[in-house]
Amino acid sequence: MAEVENRHVLEDLLKQPALTDRGYEIIHYEGPDERGVDCAFFYNPKLYTVTATKLVPYVLAQPTDRPTRGFLIADGKLAGERVAFIVNHWPSRGAESLARERAGMQVRALKDSLQRLDSKIKIVIMGDMNDDPMDKSMAEALGAKRETKDVKKKDLYNPWWNTLAGGDGTLKYRGKWNLFDQIVFTGNFLNKRYKKLSYFTHEIFKRDYLIQADGKYKGYPLRTQAGGRWMNGYSDHLPTVVYFIKR
Repeated sequence: MAEVENRHVLEDLLKQPALTDRGYEIIHYEGPDERGVDCAFFYNPKLYTVTATKLVPYVLAQPTDRPTRGFLIADGKLAGERVAFIVNHWPSRGAESLARERAGMQVRALKDSLQRLDSKIKIVIMGDMNDDPMDKSMAEALGAKRETKDVKKKDLYNPWWNTLAGGDGTLKYRGKWNLFDQIVFTGNFLNKRYKKLSYFTHEIFKRDYLIQADGKYKGYPLRTQAGGRWMNGYSDHLPTVVYFIKR
């Protein structure tokens, strides 16, 4: 999760009727972001056994730069296999591309260090990257690839590249879709026999109740508020989902 104000709001969310019986647990650290915005991770302990967590700070280009969100790591066992999740919220579009490229390079270094310690580890990198799949931060700095044929076991595959190229996205600006909300993962998830934990498919979770039905911004994600007016919506971003299976 991105743009989390504090642990209290996470606890309130899990008390909602649709979630209260799910048994989710929370991973959250108070980070250095000046606006008080953090990343967090919900998980079901019956499915995912957490063995370690850590918040890795974003390394600033200059000590005088404004601090921003770090990278939240959860490491553990899923379906009997070691899987690490890295949760991100990269610098906004108000910053230069170089700020997000630095984030991409730092997350790539985290991935590489985990793989050096365990060559079989599976890694999922997800969050609001504030860039599209083909932007330099994602395609070059992080190194997430577009086509499965180009992805080796330790590389990263980005299924959202072709999704955006097909005209679909998670947020809309001036009538154009972007796809900042990405879930990318290591190539050892690409196993079509599904005997090990494997990538199956992915989708943008686009439902009618998440979309504005009329007005100037018809077809846009339905925001909670806009221009000081309460919209009674959910977010200006749509959720993304990746499905992993094991037979």
